Amino acid sequence: MQNTLGFSDLLRLIDERSAAFRAAVAAAPSLDAKVPTCPEWTLADLAEHIGEGRRTWAATVAAGPANGKATGKDVPMPEQRAEILTWLEDATKELLDALEAAGPDQGCWAWWSGSPHTAGAVARHQLQQLAVHTYDAQITIGAAEPLPVDIALDGVDEFLQTCVTTDSAWPHEPSTMGYHATEGRSWWLRFDESGAHTVPEVAPTAECTGTASDLVLFMYGRRELGEMDVRGDRRVFERLIAWEPA
Repeated sequence: MQNTLGFSDLLRLIDERSAAFRAAVAAAPSLDAKVPTCPEWTLADLAEHIGEGRRTWAATVAAGPANGKATGKDVPMPEQRAEILTWLEDATKELLDALEAAGPDQGCWAWWSGSPHTAGAVARHQLQQLAVHTYDAQITIGAAEPLPVDIALDGVDEFLQTCVTTDSAWPHEPSTMGYHATEGRSWWLRFDESGAHTVPEVAPTAECTGTASDLVLFMYGRRELGEMDVRGDRRVFERLIAWEPA
């Protein structure tokens, strides 16, 4: 894992992205607007997801490693926009307070297998969730901005470790993917009978190049394969997108 952001950086950037999300909500002509990148949700639905999810993760971090996924505080989202913004800000504070109290090395429940089950890993993933959902909110109001470079560079590595790494066998011929950020970093991912794991630099079966922001947005389904600069066997990417590990 090539974590490029320290724990204090993660907390600061969670706060920053949360503020950017609230700014998009505040600027929206209507909270009933459909989110183009999450078409089953309105902006109000997205806001509710952000608030409830951060409270759940705050409770999970505070519960420690022995208690599994915790239930966040039951604080229903208000109806008025000004109160929603305060409700979102309070949810972020709960998460940040829990993470700061725990410190980066305290264990806690997490759903992933490739990253540590620690508060530090939760902070890292929470930053990416907030960054991508802030993009969702911004595109809804017609003001989408690329993910900040420092967040996106860490986000490519974090996604590969947390969301892709698995010991479930790859059901196709062994393959290696290369991801190249135009900012100057690259990552390689190997798929074979042992699962999916990051590896040192190798000759890839397929490669994808773009800004770090576009790579993260592609990984989270906010960019289509046809929008990316892909070389080699693009079927590998198509198979990865369709793959559901056991």
